[in-house]
Amino acid sequence: MEFDFTTILDRRGRDALAVDLVPYRDVQVEEGVRPIPMWVADMSFPTAPSVVEAVQKRLDHPNFGYFLLPDAYYDAIKNWQKTRHGVEGLEKEHIGYENGVLGGVSSALRALTNEGDPILVHSPTYVGFLHVLKDLNRRIVTSPLTRDEAGVWRMDYADMEQKITENGIRLVIFCSPHNPCGRVWERGEIEQAMDVYRRCGCTVISDEIWADLTFGAHKHIPTQSVSEDARMRTIAFYAPSKTFSLAGLIGSYHIIYNEELKKAVTDCGGATHYNSCNVLSLHALLGAYSEKGARWVDELRAVLYGNLCYVKYFMENHFPGVSMFLPEGTYMLFLNCRGWCEAHHVPMEELLLRGVRAGVIWQRGADFGDPDCIRLNVALPASLVEEAMERLKDRVFVD
Repeated sequence: MEFDFTTILDRRGRDALAVDLVPYRDVQVEEGVRPIPMWVADMSFPTAPSVVEAVQKRLDHPNFGYFLLPDAYYDAIKNWQKTRHGVEGLEKEHIGYENGVLGGVSSALRALTNEGDPILVHSPTYVGFLHVLKDLNRRIVTSPLTRDEAGVWRMDYADMEQKITENGIRLVIFCSPHNPCGRVWERGEIEQAMDVYRRCGCTVISDEIWADLTFGAHKHIPTQSVSEDARMRTIAFYAPSKTFSLAGLIGSYHIIYNEELKKAVTDCGGATHYNSCNVLSLHALLGAYSEKGARWVDELRAVLYGNLCYVKYFMENHFPGVSMFLPEGTYMLFLNCRGWCEAHHVPMEELLLRGVRAGVIWQRGADFGDPDCIRLNVALPASLVEEAMERLKDRVFVD
C-alpha cells in the first residue's frame, strides 16, 4: 500500500473526543484497560498526506488575515464531484460554504419551516438530525426502514407518502448513503423516493456526507442527478470531513441548483454571521480533493471494507443471535443484538455497558431509533478491530 492504515495513533490528550470522552455517565472503563474508540464517527487513521502537506504549506506563510474563497476552492469541488460521482453541470454559483452539514440543515429548516412544523425522517436515523429537529422545535415524523428477506434495509414508499400526506409535511430529510444502516441507495430507489416527494410537494434536504465511502460495485448516486425535478427540489450537503477525518477543522458545503432555495438557505445562514470558512480548512479541502487524495481514499475504502467484513464474520460466527447488514457504504455497523440478549437473558443496556467496561466504546442504537441495536465504528487499524472483537468474545458476550 502507498499509505499508512496500520499505525496506532495515541490520540489521548490530542483534542480527540473519541478517546477523551466516554459517553456514559453510569459506567467507566475498567482500570488499566485502554479504550478502543468505536462510537463517534471519526477515524483513527492518520489523515491523507496530501491534506497535511497542503495545510503545512499554508502554515509556512505566517499571516492568517481575512480572505476570500478562491476559484481553486470551487474548482476542486467541481472536479471531485465530476470525477468521483459523475456530476455534470455543476458551477461555482451552485456551491456554498457551510460550517457543518448540521449547520446547513439547521439553516434550511429555519428558512423553509416554522416551529412546530412536521419533518419526515427515516428511522433508524442519524442522531444529529434528531438533535437539530428537537433544538429547533420541529415535530419529528418517522418512516421506518425495514430489512427484507435478504437482510437489506429498504424504504417503505407507501408509508412515506401516507405519513407526508396525513401530517401535511412539506420538507423531508434524506440520508444518502444512509447512516446508521449503511445502505447506498440505488438509482431506482432514489427515483422512487423523489417521485413520492414530488407528488407530495416536498422540498428535500439530502445529507450526502458519506458519498465517498462506498464499497465494491456500490456507487453513490447524487440525489439531484436522478431527474430535473430532483435537481431543483433538493438541497444537498457534502463535506470532506468523514472521508478524510477532518471534523475538527470544520468545513462543509452545499450544492443547490434552485436559485430560490439557495437564496433562502444562504440568507438564513448568512444572517448568523458565523458561516465563514477557516483558511486552514480551505487548504485542507484543496489537499483532500486532489489526485493524491483520491488515491488515499481508494486505499481507505479497501481497508474499511476489510474491517467491516471481519467484524460481521466474527460476530455472526461467535455470537449466535447477533445479526447485521454488511454496509454498502460508511464505516459504521448497526448490530442487532436482540436475539443474543433474549437467548442469554441479558438486557440490551447491560450488554452495552459490558462493552464499555471492557474498553470497547460503542453507541446505543436507541439514540438512532432502534433499541435492539448498537452502532459500531470500524475506522481503526485492523489490529485494534481484532483486539476489540477478542475483548467482546472474552468479556462481553458471555453468560
